[in-house]
Amino acid sequence: MKTLYVSDMDGTLLGRDSRVSAASAEIISDLSRRGALITVATARTAATVVPLLSSTFTLPPAIVMTGVAFWNRSKEAYDSVRFISDGERRDVAEVCRQAGLHPFVYVMENDRFLYVYHDGDRLSDLEQAFYDDRCRLSLKRFCLHCSVPDDRRTVLWYAMGDHEAIFAAAGELRNRSDLSVSCYYDIFDRTKAHLEIFAPGVSKASALVALKTRTGADRVVVFGDNLNDLPMMEVADYAVAVDNAFDEVKAAADMVIGPNYDDSVARFICEDFEKSN
Repeated sequence: MKTLYVSDMDGTLLGRDSRVSAASAEIISDLSRRGALITVATARTAATVVPLLSSTFTLPPAIVMTGVAFWNRSKEAYDSVRFISDGERRDVAEVCRQAGLHPFVYVMENDRFLYVYHDGDRLSDLEQAFYDDRCRLSLKRFCLHCSVPDDRRTVLWYAMGDHEAIFAAAGELRNRSDLSVSCYYDIFDRTKAHLEIFAPGVSKASALVALKTRTGADRVVVFGDNLNDLPMMEVADYAVAVDNAFDEVKAAADMVIGPNYDDSVARFICEDFEKSN
């Protein structure tokens, strides 16, 4: 039986330092060289996925931007990208403006590069930390205090802030549009939350189904910790939550393993792969 293993990154595969540990990288790389199908499904773009997985060899493409696209590591390119239409962009802009949010707006320049626009006068502390951690990445360029040019193709709106404002904006968008909306708590400060807005039909779940077909897998095992992992856990054959996951995620899982900082995902994959081969 061919199994596809798909793990969320932050709070699941990544440790407390938001990195893949040397032990996890070694386990996953060794299994992948033996033919194991292991990859990630993340809200991150390739700009941060590429350096984070630089020491980890994997075979299938990564699900990035919560399912907006795949990142083909061998070709170093996005594929199967889902774009937001002009009319949908206007709906998002209005809701975010009413909620007092200034999202980062992601625009795809080609199949490798992203421009990220932010039209606010200043960045909040949370936004500043996000920017500082990513402003020097080779596959992403920030355009602060700028609106998105009309002729650009938008793939993602991403806002962060007080959890009440974020969840209220998410609810309003779901009521008035067919856009895919994902909101979830910050894993370090649960008074804060994150909002991601995509084209209709985008989710980790839909991308997971497509990836299962692409790889010819008979079985899919997924790993998660946060609310945005619930859709892919629902469509997986077997869902695993790490011990530090939210209670809702643990309740939806078939099994709860150790915490993200103990190489728990990699160790589970190793044991499961050895049993089936």
